[in-house]
Amino acid sequence: MKNILLSANIVMLVLLLSACGGRSKTSSVFVPEETIQLRYAENLTLVKGEGYIKARLRNPWDTTKILRTYLLIEKDKEIPQHLPEGTVVHIPLSNALVYTAVHCSLIKELGALPSIGGICELQYIKVPEIQEGCRNGSIVDAGDGMNPNIEKIIDMHPDALMLSPFENSGGHGRVEKLKIPIIECADYMETSPLGRAEWMHFYGLLFGREAQADSIFQKVESNYLKLKDMAFQSTNKPTLISDQKSGSAWYTPGGKSTTGRLYADAGAQYAFASQEVSGSVPLSFETVFEKGQDADFWLIKYNQAKNKTYTELKEDYSPYAKFKAFKERKIYGCNTAYVPFYEDFPFHPDLVLKDLIKIFHPSLFPDYELKYFSKLAE
Repeated sequence: MKNILLSANIVMLVLLLSACGGRSKTSSVFVPEETIQLRYAENLTLVKGEGYIKARLRNPWDTTKILRTYLLIEKDKEIPQHLPEGTVVHIPLSNALVYTAVHCSLIKELGALPSIGGICELQYIKVPEIQEGCRNGSIVDAGDGMNPNIEKIIDMHPDALMLSPFENSGGHGRVEKLKIPIIECADYMETSPLGRAEWMHFYGLLFGREAQADSIFQKVESNYLKLKDMAFQSTNKPTLISDQKSGSAWYTPGGKSTTGRLYADAGAQYAFASQEVSGSVPLSFETVFEKGQDADFWLIKYNQAKNKTYTELKEDYSPYAKFKAFKERKIYGCNTAYVPFYEDFPFHPDLVLKDLIKIFHPSLFPDYELKYFSKLAE
């Protein structure tokens, strides 16, 4: 028995010495990883490995699959020998092409605005420095995000493309052939406002602004939870519908979307909370009317030169006037042509939450003036 134990100890000692003496050059070598804690995000996982950070994005449309895996490696460091599978991204990014206005705003807040070398969809970006950069040529305007100017992209030599993925889009077209890392900004498909905001940790890592992202998120989280708790204490839970008909469909936020969760956290009963999806659901007018005709409030967002009125809304589609919220003048509008709703909501949901609580429970904030929404005029 002693001989068996001695032999086992010798084998263990040999294995330990072998492990200390050097690494295997095969991909089967085990490399310890440490998970970076995320409390709310369901579609993002961050893990620290030896010489890299692994960011794994779950496919929000098929949660059994992975959308993308990125391996973030510092530019001044050697690439580790034993990397897991994934797209290598050298960080911090210093010449990124950013497709979306919301991420341009976040990058500015993180203090990394000089790292934006190019953009798409300039007409939607309200950041003054980017508008000026495109005018003087210091920032490349690559045009339409659905069909960007490939020649301009090639000339700017971006170190990454940041864009939003869509279900069944069939890929990203010609830019995929450029061998430039494509960062899929799928945060908009998260299932809670804080879950989406928490993606700023990932973007902070990409631009070398991890500490700034941590600091911003801590404040957002603290504010949001305090506001949510205040709304929860209210016994009144008004009913709510949102948005408008577009063509033949009325796109309503799913019950598991960030917007659907926002309504619940603001202490309202959203008419379509039972829709178990994290995106939008196209419904017929008849379906929306059947379920939402007696809703206490109606929130709409639009983009136009003048603020929308009840008269204009009825001219847009006369059956709107049949809703209780229309009759009782409880429709609130957000004109995104002037109000930074889409820029603020993704990473500062606490600010929008306060607006909604003011609408649904005005006594909780008697002196607060609405920032994003306002009552429709006649």
